[in-house]
Amino acid sequence: MEPGLAPAHSPGAPPLLLLLLLLLLCPASRTARAAASLAALRRGRLPGPAVGGIPARISIPKGALLRAVPDRAERRTGLSSGSRSSSLGGFPPRRLLRQEQSSRKMMPTKSCCLLVLCVVLPSSYAHTDFFTSIGHMTDLINTEKDLVTSLKDYIKAEESKLEQIKKWAEKLDKLTDTATKDPEGFLGHPVNAFKLMKRLNTEWSELENLVLKDMSDGFISNMTIQRQYFPNDEDQTGAAKALLRLQDTYNLDTDTISKGNLPGVKHKTFLTAEDCFELGKIAYTEADYYHTELWMEQALKQLDDGEVSPSIGKVSVLDYLSYAVYQQGDLEKAVMLTKRLLELDSEHQRANGNMKYFEYIMEKEKEKEANKSIAQTDGQTDKENKTQKRGPAKDYLPERQKYEMLCRGEGLKMTPRRQKKLFCRYYDGNGNPRYILGPVKQEDEWDRPRIVRFVEIISDEEIETVKELAKPRLRRATISNPITGVLETAHYRISKSAWLSGYENPVVARINARIQDLTGLDVSTAEELQVANYGVGGQYEPHYDFARKDEPDAFKELGTGNRIATWLFYMSDVAAGGATVFPEVGASVWPRKGTAVFWYNLFPSGEGDYSTRHAACPVLVGNKWVSNKWIHERGQEFRRPCSLSESD
Repeated sequence: MEPGLAPAHSPGAPPLLLLLLLLLLCPASRTARAAASLAALRRGRLPGPAVGGIPARISIPKGALLRAVPDRAERRTGLSSGSRSSSLGGFPPRRLLRQEQSSRKMMPTKSCCLLVLCVVLPSSYAHTDFFTSIGHMTDLINTEKDLVTSLKDYIKAEESKLEQIKKWAEKLDKLTDTATKDPEGFLGHPVNAFKLMKRLNTEWSELENLVLKDMSDGFISNMTIQRQYFPNDEDQTGAAKALLRLQDTYNLDTDTISKGNLPGVKHKTFLTAEDCFELGKIAYTEADYYHTELWMEQALKQLDDGEVSPSIGKVSVLDYLSYAVYQQGDLEKAVMLTKRLLELDSEHQRANGNMKYFEYIMEKEKEKEANKSIAQTDGQTDKENKTQKRGPAKDYLPERQKYEMLCRGEGLKMTPRRQKKLFCRYYDGNGNPRYILGPVKQEDEWDRPRIVRFVEIISDEEIETVKELAKPRLRRATISNPITGVLETAHYRISKSAWLSGYENPVVARINARIQDLTGLDVSTAEELQVANYGVGGQYEPHYDFARKDEPDAFKELGTGNRIATWLFYMSDVAAGGATVFPEVGASVWPRKGTAVFWYNLFPSGEGDYSTRHAACPVLVGNKWVSNKWIHERGQEFRRPCSLSESD
């Protein structure tokens, strides 16, 4: 429950040192190839033993269902898994190895270059879970821009080289045309004879060197340096899962997401059929056949509508789609899709095997239905046993439906009688001298538990200062394992966080003082200011801020008691999504830049208020920055006296 700092990764060798070692230890002609080979090694793309497929999770007769399973290489390259193959079991068919063969050819003959580079570069590049923070992902935009600039420089160099070769060709074309018409007369001129000797002995060699000159050294070296800051497979998978999460939370269909028709978007974009196919494959590897079907159908629809994809075809899509549909119990549709696949590729081994198995299953079901029709007088069959319920997988979160409704703004509506008790006011911090002449705006967001919002409570300048201080320290947000107490990352908390102390910067100290003045609570025993930035579809599912009775040691090391209250700053507007919701009571608090919300986690008796269970909804569109202060019990004995009643 208690967030903490994620372990930092080694940042890698300094780029300048890397370049010097490349240039000093490797011949110029091999620098780019050494860098490319190293890059291939870092990504694990050099040839290795073939990996077989994963068997289907069902018991089947001989020659029956074969499951399409993408391997690591196929997930990266998008190679077809639906083409013809002699592979048996669930092996991905027709695995093209051109890229691997190219990598093998690029291995330098002098191994010292790679050896030194492998020593200089760490075994793990400085990867920081990019998908968990939009703020950190913005750095990738600059990285890609730098690579585009480097690529354009390479193109210019190649164009300049070709222009020189072209001028040579044009000049010599005219010269040889004249010479071949009267060779003896042409060579009768001693200058022509001399120049012919000179051209063939010297100038053609220079031209050969120009043709062989590798202009890609600078680009490849830059790629090698920048690659240490690239996202990896985990980031791509995390971003894909975020899209699936947004799809479910906000009831979005695949066509809406594919066309980029999301609320509040500034830069509209769309998904290609290949993108949809990749989303379906990622769901498939998680055995999430519900989303596999949705996204494979979207990919197929776009291909049917005429979209041309250089890397995937309908056979590949139908291969995955038919199996996903079968796994959800729709045998008839699986048969229909498999027949369509065989119309496109009649020799597809897996599809032929699956077709035989489907026919076998259908025959067995017909026999069962015939036997039941004899035994049952009403002629009804138990179809519920024949198919499974189609839909998302069983959820571990009991209040999922209520939580997602609140995120969509469809939650419980407060009765008019209760709404009349909510007010907005000018608040002076219960007579605090700093706010008597300049009170702050305060709004009631909810009555039970009481949630109040402070308006225009943090300035844009203060927000930027806090973000600048926090951004270099952002690490993947963690939770405390309730059993082991170990801090660990969790799929239900997608964000990065950093901690700021008051002594580091006067702005942070001023913010801490402001919280103390307005809450009337002592912040000297509070935790440091935590700054959080949410990632793609960033969220934090329903949780409590305070330690429950089954977690007596949650804050033992701090020695400051339980978390009595929470103060939460919204440091950005969010175009869509990103609300703070309280599923137990049906409250939704929407982000507004420059405001803050405050609530008590504990009753005056010290008992936990379970109605404060809350969540940060997934960010649909935009970039969400927040900062919060967890205030603890110690020091509040006379500021918020205890009550004898547990419910007070």
